[in-house]
Amino acid sequence: MKYDVEIAGLKRELPLCKVNDELYIAAFICFGDAEVTVACARELLKLVPSDSYDYMFTAEAKGIPLIHEMARQSGAKKYFIARKGHKNYMPNPICVKDESITTKGVQALYLGEDDAELIKGKRILLVDDVISTGGSLKAMEELVELAGGKVVDRVTVFAEGAASKRTDIKYLKPLPLFNPDGTPKNI
Repeated sequence: MKYDVEIAGLKRELPLCKVNDELYIAAFICFGDAEVTVACARELLKLVPSDSYDYMFTAEAKGIPLIHEMARQSGAKKYFIARKGHKNYMPNPICVKDESITTKGVQALYLGEDDAELIKGKRILLVDDVISTGGSLKAMEELVELAGGKVVDRVTVFAEGAASKRTDIKYLKPLPLFNPDGTPKNI
């Protein structure tokens, strides 16, 4: 089963993936799709004034190509990525726990002390590919706050399910949740 969608002027078929017996999601994956990544980055940058934030911030992994392209198009020299594991090159990392609809169980997000120092006192734009339950977004916000930064805005390509009713995020398009038969759920 697939869901046909038009995003940033491009048509794509998103495969429907089972989350549990009652819930399927349309999988938006920009990895490997340079055309959609470039187009979505361009449109997301239009949602927020460039002088309203100092840095962009995302969580590993699907937001990486998107934030990189947003940085390239906007001329940003630096952006930040919350990693899903502690890396040896991360001095004294700070960590928060996260639950996401697309990742089973609890995961952790890490940010090195060196990046945290750069974020301190800065205005941060959070970037994600899809916001659904808001778990990853909440974890990113907590990391920014622990680092001493201030989240000033949140952008995403798709607001999935009830997230499309949120007033604290900006998005390009709503994305429904699905029943096992492939029909959209009412939210």
